[in-house]
Amino acid sequence: MDEIRLKYGCNPNQGSARVYVEDKLPIRVLNGRAGYINLLDALNAWQLVRELKETTGLPAATSFKHVSPAGAAVGLPLTDIEKLIYRISQNELSGLASAYARARGADRMSSFGDFIALSDVCDYDTAMIINSEVSDGIIAPGYEAEALEILKNKRKGAYAVIQIDPSYEAPELEKKEVFGITFEQERNNLKVNFDMLKNIVTTKKELPENAKRDLIISLITLKYTQSNSVCYAKDGQVIGVGAGQQSRIHCTSLAGDKADIWHLRSHEKVLGLKFRQDIGRANIDNAIAIYVSDHPEDVLAEGIWQTVFTDKPSEFTKDEKKEFLENISGVSLGSDAFFPFSDNIERAAKSGVKFIAEPGGSIRDEEVIKKCDELGITMVFTGSRLFHH
Repeated sequence: MDEIRLKYGCNPNQGSARVYVEDKLPIRVLNGRAGYINLLDALNAWQLVRELKETTGLPAATSFKHVSPAGAAVGLPLTDIEKLIYRISQNELSGLASAYARARGADRMSSFGDFIALSDVCDYDTAMIINSEVSDGIIAPGYEAEALEILKNKRKGAYAVIQIDPSYEAPELEKKEVFGITFEQERNNLKVNFDMLKNIVTTKKELPENAKRDLIISLITLKYTQSNSVCYAKDGQVIGVGAGQQSRIHCTSLAGDKADIWHLRSHEKVLGLKFRQDIGRANIDNAIAIYVSDHPEDVLAEGIWQTVFTDKPSEFTKDEKKEFLENISGVSLGSDAFFPFSDNIERAAKSGVKFIAEPGGSIRDEEVIKKCDELGITMVFTGSRLFHH
């Protein structure tokens, strides 16, 4: 038997915790000590980036929190605006570093204290970005020597660094114990691929290559997200995930709100905010989220703005935000199960969605397709549900 002792279980009072296999574990802890939830994040996240790399051919990264991704992306070059909103100072980045910058930048508040997974050997560029962020740990198939030294010094030497054997394949049957009862099922080895995007059911048939890529990113992300789940994607990355909601419209709304915040961060008013030098990155992220929200007074009130900004910002009005978001288009949306009502489509369209992939199979499919036709949206039925628990 091969095992790794963990810091504790889900909570500190659950002191006895380990991971083990009967023969040999495919992971090695190179630094620090991981917790139970860290390992759940790591192993789910690794599967996500491995599948993204296999399907797109591009380096991939994801940022996980509490066994769902806050963001995921492939390694497309960053624009100058994206470098600003992700606070990237380097002029040139490796593809892997760009992937993590995008994954972390999808939802920076949710990514605070994330567990990272990389599809490729961690390089210097990626390690430097990680070093500037608050993170619990990382899993990757390997580490360049310089990158490993950077990561080992993170969190005063306690940063969890895990290496996984990229050739490892899990058994076909997986088991899970709940309340002393063992569940067993076939592992979900369904391969999300571009063939799943052939069944276009709407009047509009346009599905450009970049939209196909983004739909694939959203579907693979959903495969490793706690259900119910909906995922918005654009420009090679996730821009909003709605995870673990009982109602699908709540998933769509939650993810859409996150996607809207992602877009609003590129508005000139947000880019022009002047923060105090002593404000940390996490506090800047929080301030931006409040500033673009419906309650900007929480950061603009007298006596508060002075603790965050050097100059008091003008209010970002509802009309300004509405006008900006109305010009957003080309967003892709995936759903892990069918949309039962057309209200999901109406909400998605408000966040610039023009391409949707969902399994189909609802008794109200025709109603949902009709709404897509009304709003000029291309929708694909994949025929495959992607529940994950």
